[in-house]
Amino acid sequence: MSALPVTGAPVTVDRALAAARRRCTGPAAADCAHLLALALGVSRAWLLGHGEAPLAAEAHGRFETLLARRLAGEPLAYLRGRHGFWSLDLEVTPDVLVPRPETERLVELALERMGTHGRLADLGTGSGAIALALASERPQWRIVATDRSAAALAVAARNGSRLGLPVDWRIGAWLAPLAGERVDLIVSNPPYIAADDPCLDGDGVRREPRGALVADTHGLADLAAIAAAAPAHLTAGGWLLLEHGADQAAAVRGLLARAGFVDVASHTDLAGRPRVTLGHLPCTN
Repeated sequence: MSALPVTGAPVTVDRALAAARRRCTGPAAADCAHLLALALGVSRAWLLGHGEAPLAAEAHGRFETLLARRLAGEPLAYLRGRHGFWSLDLEVTPDVLVPRPETERLVELALERMGTHGRLADLGTGSGAIALALASERPQWRIVATDRSAAALAVAARNGSRLGLPVDWRIGAWLAPLAGERVDLIVSNPPYIAADDPCLDGDGVRREPRGALVADTHGLADLAAIAAAAPAHLTAGGWLLLEHGADQAAAVRGLLARAGFVDVASHTDLAGRPRVTLGHLPCTN
């Protein structure tokens, strides 16, 4: 990627943006203004009103570095170090997935099933997005969040500390850190992409942690493991909610039914795609 051409005219905000956009295609083109604002330490609104402002060489260099990283496929969220989810501003690093808007549907469905008090587990918490969103809405609930990645759990813990939201962070895979314990509700957005899915080569995705995206058995292995283990960690009537791929709803409903869950159903995201499947254990008489 070549830098801006050197001419006698000063490099201004507008000239830098125009040159960057000519070199970009796809999603990266829409991110040029974000990157320049980040390099300058200003808002995007500031850029609109200061198009003729000259760029200092140091700021121009920062912009070129950020642009090169974005064109190499690094997600904008990693470059910013922050990403919005629910009502929260979360730290994100290459150790965690960038939280997706569709995962907010999982939060909504969990909230519909959460009363005033109770206990919840978020499995594979990553940045802590789901656990912290739920903690922000249900402060009386006791929430535990697990992840097998110590680096990811450190990001989640920093988010929780900065936001002042108490979550019990535990290292370990899925329900292993809850040995001998039961909760009222389990939520998870586990890996569910097949290893040969072409989406893994898409913009941004290829730079996210592969272990948080890919699962064996056509993407169903981790979903199956959680569904099978969940009944031993749920109270009577307790709920399990799983996010999954849009083409996996029927398979996940089968996993929950075989594990003994009832009232199993799949729910769509805002795009109308089946995204979350849930069910609860039978209530005792």
